Amino acid sequence: MDEKTLIHQISALVDDEHKLRTQLQTGKITEEQERGRLSDIEAQLDQLWDLLRRRRAAKLQGVSPDEVQAHTLDEVEHYLQ
Repeated sequence: MDEKTLIHQISALVDDEHKLRTQLQTGKITEEQERGRLSDIEAQLDQLWDLLRRRRAAKLQGVSPDEVQAHTLDEVEHYLQ
């Protein structure tokens, strides 16, 4: 996945976050529904941001960004801060 595609997917997920918040405010979904979906979106965003950062780091080190593979959601969610 190239950088342009990653950025597009990140933007789409951010748009989804905004739509969910609007749906909650207008009563179209419940807080529980919003929380569940937001949790999924946040995990996907974490994974995409991680991949984008690692691809950029690889490029700076002279390594092909195409060699960088996405970490699983579990790996990304359990990184030490």
